[in-house]
Amino acid sequence: MKFQLPLLAVQDVEVSKRFYEQLFGQEVVLDLGKNVTFSGGFAIQEDFAWLTGVAPDSVVRNSHNMELYFEVDDFDAFLHLLEKHREVKLVHPPKKHEWQQRVVRIYDPDFHMIEIGESMEVIAKRYLSQGLSVEEVSEIIQHPEEFVQQCL
Repeated sequence: MKFQLPLLAVQDVEVSKRFYEQLFGQEVVLDLGKNVTFSGGFAIQEDFAWLTGVAPDSVVRNSHNMELYFEVDDFDAFLHLLEKHREVKLVHPPKKHEWQQRVVRIYDPDFHMIEIGESMEVIAKRYLSQGLSVEEVSEIIQHPEEFVQQCL
């Protein structure tokens, strides 16, 4: 058995397609009309209840039990892009975790949660460029020394 990809139920495939293209630079690799697969390895599906044979009212929105996760090298540039899309609702404003990663969570048009985090590689390189040792950076960002070493 081989896992293929996660699929998100959406109300309007065209609205969601534009959202993922414009904010996340996702490219459509397969467009079947009501089903679209993106270069990032996930798909969106309109008329999910009909497709699966479940009751339409059982397809819940805003469930807060999963998220898509993206990392960006330039977190500030993403925040500027996000400012241009005032229609996007935040789950929470940008914050910084104890492992020094800045993140923001937003909702897509169908209220699926998306986390956008600053690349951990970028964070490691930032600390390394300040002259900190691999061991020190590993402790600060709470990632294995092998990960930090690969960032050199």
